[in-house]
Amino acid sequence: MSESITLTLFAKQSRANFCEVLLTFLEWTQAHGVRVQTHIPLSSFSVMDSQMERALTKAYESVTIKDSPEDALSEASLVCTIGGDGTMLMAAHWVRGSGIPIVGIHAGNLGFLAHIQAKDLDTALPQVIQGKARRDRRYFLEAALPDGETAYALNEFSFTKKDRINLIEISASYGGRHVNDYWADGLLIASPTGSTAYNLSAGGPIVYPGTPVMVVTPINPHTLTTRPLVLPSDTVLELKVHEEPNQLLFSYDGVRESRTFDSSIFRVKQSDQWVEFLRLEDDDYFENLRDKLMWGKDLRNR
Repeated sequence: MSESITLTLFAKQSRANFCEVLLTFLEWTQAHGVRVQTHIPLSSFSVMDSQMERALTKAYESVTIKDSPEDALSEASLVCTIGGDGTMLMAAHWVRGSGIPIVGIHAGNLGFLAHIQAKDLDTALPQVIQGKARRDRRYFLEAALPDGETAYALNEFSFTKKDRINLIEISASYGGRHVNDYWADGLLIASPTGSTAYNLSAGGPIVYPGTPVMVVTPINPHTLTTRPLVLPSDTVLELKVHEEPNQLLFSYDGVRESRTFDSSIFRVKQSDQWVEFLRLEDDDYFENLRDKLMWGKDLRNR
């Protein structure tokens, strides 16, 4: 079943169980003859236990080490991440435009995107290798930046002030019509995928994946009547930032943009760029909401 399969490993160490999960994955792929390649050497991980270090060193002997991230995607059937949801986000940007799907093994904090648990690898990986996993396509948002470049976000774009003390002022228009003037600690433009991330923490709504919308969510708005807004994502949302260019902190999926823009106009819409996550047959979005986000749970009833 593994003759034509090459897994590209993308791993980020974040929790104490990371090494155990990595070892379990490598031993499984080695036992089943699945080829694994990566651009990440074992030395980039912190292994505190000498016995674990010896076991990982032996397991890593079967891994093909590539010279660059680009080389690591060559001949890849799919990308397998080990880490948390942040690792999945980084991998999504890495494979964007390649058509290579991603499967996430959980070794982080939440595991909303990276949903496969280490204890389930024996049953989950055969589904993936045999092509039985469901493809879950997620579209990026794209922002036309003032300098003519384009930024992409799978979760959200964030607009805040660098000093984080004063409010930021942003005017929004949609399809050429004025929407609102925002005075807030910041403004988020979130995708359905990102609706359960920063957007949710800021009081925005949960949006079912694949719904062709984007969410405009102010962060701590000056007026209580300024609420999150859900808009179709096929029309351009134009944002004009009323701040000095060197005061704006613009970020995409948590990555801060270090450039200073001469202009203050940003145009956001759904991109035609996408990434596909592989989901197990029994994976259910609403069950994930209940289990991972404790959606609807009353902690008084234990």
